[in-house]
Amino acid sequence: MSPRKNRRAVSGKPAQGGGGGGTGGGGGWAQRTEDGPDGEWIVRSVTGAAAVKAYRCPGCDHEIPPGVPHVVAWPAGERGGTDDRRHWHSPCWNARARRGPRVQRSRNAPRY
Repeated sequence: MSPRKNRRAVSGKPAQGGGGGGTGGGGGWAQRTEDGPDGEWIVRSVTGAAAVKAYRCPGCDHEIPPGVPHVVAWPAGERGGTDDRRHWHSPCWNARARRGPRVQRSRNAPRY
């Protein structure tokens, strides 16, 4: 018996498959817009499989290790861009309005 051949999509588009995430394909994250007391934000949920680097959460100042699902948020519209993206733990992002000012590091503390 011969091996099964790959099937092409009927419309000529490639079949839906697992794609990389983050840069536009849509694999590994879902994006939405949120209004909050601090303005309008674009929020992207990142799955654990798509989280490949460690980040520092601005809400709690703890590290988000690789493989942990989290959110990426940046100001919507003209007041923010890709340089303003911040990676947050999901509970930290949801509690940002109830939280006091973020922890300020000392001048000689390490930055991650």
